[in-house]
Amino acid sequence: MEIKVSTENRRVKVTVMEVTGNIDSAAQMKFEAKAEELIQGGARHILIDLTNVPYMSSAGLRALNAIFNKLRAVNGDIDEKELRRRINEGTYKSPHLKLLNLSEATRTGFETAGFDMFLETFNDYQKALASF
Repeated sequence: MEIKVSTENRRVKVTVMEVTGNIDSAAQMKFEAKAEELIQGGARHILIDLTNVPYMSSAGLRALNAIFNKLRAVNGDIDEKELRRRINEGTYKSPHLKLLNLSEATRTGFETAGFDMFLETFNDYQKALASF
């Protein structure tokens, strides 16, 4: 797995992680560590480009959840109780983490795990950036 990082200046600075290769148990630590490094370096809004990720396992989904929680913590997002309430109501989508171009296999796991309830996905790079 490879990760290329770039930044886009929009309403906010967006850090783009362009991932190539599967995000599975063998790659999960590297993926999560890179995101952690970016967050520690000041990234507050991350777009993960999965165009070249044919498959993401449950380990990859756990890494996404960890990244989501780290971004919530550093951005001072809503508290856990409010988060759960708004997710259940369908009124919460993360303002800090978005995904681009999920493969069909990844989308299936993503939706089955319920991640679509709180993370937005896009198929258009410019629309994804504009959503931050």
